Amino acid sequence: MITWGGESGATAVESFLKEAGFTVSERCCARPSCFDFVARKNGRVLFIKILPDIGNLSLKDSRELKGISEFFSAAPILVGEETRENPLEDDTVYSRYDISAFTLKTFANMVVHKAYPLIQASPGGYYVEIDGETIRKRRQELGLSIGDTAKLIGISRRTVYGYERGMAKASVTAAYNIISKLGVPVARPLNIFENAKQQRKCCLLTSARRMMSKKAILQRIFNKFARYRITTVKKAPFDFVFNVPDDKARIMGGVANENEPQLKRRVDEILSVSKIVQAHPVLITEGQEPPNTDITCIDSGDFLRTRNPENLIAKA
Repeated sequence: MITWGGESGATAVESFLKEAGFTVSERCCARPSCFDFVARKNGRVLFIKILPDIGNLSLKDSRELKGISEFFSAAPILVGEETRENPLEDDTVYSRYDISAFTLKTFANMVVHKAYPLIQASPGGYYVEIDGETIRKRRQELGLSIGDTAKLIGISRRTVYGYERGMAKASVTAAYNIISKLGVPVARPLNIFENAKQQRKCCLLTSARRMMSKKAILQRIFNKFARYRITTVKKAPFDFVFNVPDDKARIMGGVANENEPQLKRRVDEILSVSKIVQAHPVLITEGQEPPNTDITCIDSGDFLRTRNPENLIAKA
């Protein structure tokens, strides 16, 4: 049983990731963050948030989590045990603001055993994705027309047509009925790692402008590098990321606040996350001593006088 009130939930997630061969970042907790861990295995990157009640993920945090994940071509993931006091079922994919969520057991099955869930929860009930090609091949093997198949299963021709072309999902009851009548497994496993590549892209530009008005240095950074793909964030160890197109590289930057008590810890997290997502880490300061010699430390004046981001990479 997971004790979500303590560290055991995060410890278990980290343990499963490492068992599956993922490289895992330090836990991001120097300041409030929309994700807890970043993990990578080969070309697969995950941004993971652990919440006992997934209903507590706010819309703002979900937008940042999706925006950061999209920037790094990663999958955003929620791991929890309930939603608004209703327990989450194992082997089921839930959604919170279009972010996939599931129990710790389901998460372990996916990352360790590559056993993906079949059932998807939605406000209208529980559904499965149907493998239309399997239905079509089995129908032809049995010498059945679409009409014959519809009568056999007890559904409309239009529904069979929709299943075969991947245009409709089936309720759990309907899926079991199809399996029983056709004698073949037709439920398609939900590989959220692959599905993440097809998720609707999220842009943080509008919220970034609002947020940056509170931080003059971030506003100036945004203005200077606006022609590049730049994203600023509030709920992460870092404050901004942007692409360097010619070098096909990324820069991950943090802005040091005056007398910031957790700066060293935050810099360690920036360094850890940057290694996972393969970005160049930099710290923008106002004359402070760097808390970690492994990060490139640049005075804000020098940073803003930089003509192009390629020079920043050279320094990093």
